[in-house]
This record gives sequence, C-alpha cells and structure tokens, in this order.
Amino acid sequence: MHKLRPPNGQAKGKETMKAEFDYSGCNVFVAGGTSGINLGIAEAFARAGARLGVASRKREKVDAAVARISDLGAKAHGYSFDVRDASAAEAAIAAFAETAGAISVLVSGAAGNFPALAKDMSVNGFKSVIDIDLLGTYHVMKAAYRHMKRPGGSIINISAPQSVVAMSHQVHVCAAKAGVDMVTRCLAIEWGPEGLRVNGVIPGPIAGTEGMARLAPSPEARAIVTESVPMRRCGVPEDVAQACLFLGSEAAGYVNGSIMAADGGWVLASAPLDFGAFA
Repeated sequence: MHKLRPPNGQAKGKETMKAEFDYSGCNVFVAGGTSGINLGIAEAFARAGARLGVASRKREKVDAAVARISDLGAKAHGYSFDVRDASAAEAAIAAFAETAGAISVLVSGAAGNFPALAKDMSVNGFKSVIDIDLLGTYHVMKAAYRHMKRPGGSIINISAPQSVVAMSHQVHVCAAKAGVDMVTRCLAIEWGPEGLRVNGVIPGPIAGTEGMARLAPSPEARAIVTESVPMRRCGVPEDVAQACLFLGSEAAGYVNGSIMAADGGWVLASAPLDFGAFA
C-alpha cells in the first residue's frame, strides 16, 4: 500500500518538511523516466520501495536509468519507445504489466521544447511538440488505462508553467501543455468512477535539467530565472518527486483532477520571461 509515513524532520537548508512514503509492493511506470525531472521521480518511487518501469526513446538512456534505479535496491524494467507511437506505447506498458502486475501509479512526463518565435517556427516544429507533449501524454494514458490498479490507481501528468502562463518563444509548448492539463481534467471525470485518479504537476524552473540548459543556457540567464521565482531559488527534481509521491499515495485519495504547482510560486508571480532573449 502506498502510505504516508510520519515526516522525518526538517532538512537543513529547506523551508519545508520532507515526508516519507511507503510504496512497497506497488508498480510504478514513468514515461520519460530516464533523465532530468522524470528520472528524479522514478528514483524517488524506487527509494520508497516501488517496482519501476521506465521508458524513453534512446536505449542507452533506458539502460543507464535501469542501472541507476537498480543500484537503489529496486526492481527496474526499461522500455525503449517513442510516445508518438501509440502501438509502441501499448506494447511496452502491457509488457510491464504482464511482468509486474497492475500499475499503481503512472507518471507521464515525456516532453519536447525549444525557444522559437511563431513567425520563424516551421509547421513541423510546432507539430513535433504537440505530438510529443499532448498526443504522447494521451497515448501513454490510454495504453495504461486497462492495466491500472482498480480502485486506487493514480495517473500523474507532468505539465509546465506554459500551460497557464503565456510566454514569448513558447507558443508550441503553451498550446501543448494547456492541452495536457485539459486531458488531465477530462479523464479525471471519465475515469474517476472506476477508482482511478488523474492529476497533474507543474514543475517550476528545475536546476540541472536539460530544459533549464536549453531555455536558460548561461549563468546570467539562470540568475534572472532564479530571481523571478518568489522563493528565490530554482527547484531540484526531488521537489517535483515529492509532489508525485503525495499524489500517488493514499494521502491524496480524494484528490482528482487537480493541477498542482511545484514551482516555488513561479506561476503565481505571473512574470513570463522571454526565453528567446537567453538564446
């Protein structure tokens, strides 16, 4: 059972208490879970005792992630597929469920991004982000649907601040992630009666990730981003992982259709940055 343990006290240098969760006996699948935020999420579930399935396009990244998760003492299975391919997603998730059993938590986090003005962006460039972020999320959710634990299964879609804050050079991502949030809400309504909860998480700027490196490539750019966060720090993957551990747990048993921001208040500040200026 995915239960909440008592907090272990206040970590040095942190303003919040870190909760501990017990996912022993639970199967968790993380699409995109081989790097960055999503790998951090997978590792957090592994440390909490879950059995992991992780997936992304590149086999070498999958193998490296499986090795890292296995080093934490968890059972891990890796799958290489493109979320734009619905049949491939179905096959991989079905294989994980056949090996491990019903899926307790699904995290869908595959994403693409690059800064570009709409007038300069190709149709294929716009479409590629829609296909990865929006269609990819739908493909992963639909593929996992029949394999989810009932009742008590939890689906968590990784969104982005662009879903609610308009930004220059980000029209493709804003459109895609706004769509992801609405898919989350719609399927929370459709699948809730079956005992499935569907929620989303909006990460803020997360240090050390490919996304930050791409959108804020210089120390000066990263300093500007950090200053724009009300908490005056960028997050780390563990910040997002803790939100996912909560949403997947019994502690969030009545949370359905919510989009949770784990962003240090960045969305609330509503001060969109021009990421094109950092390129």
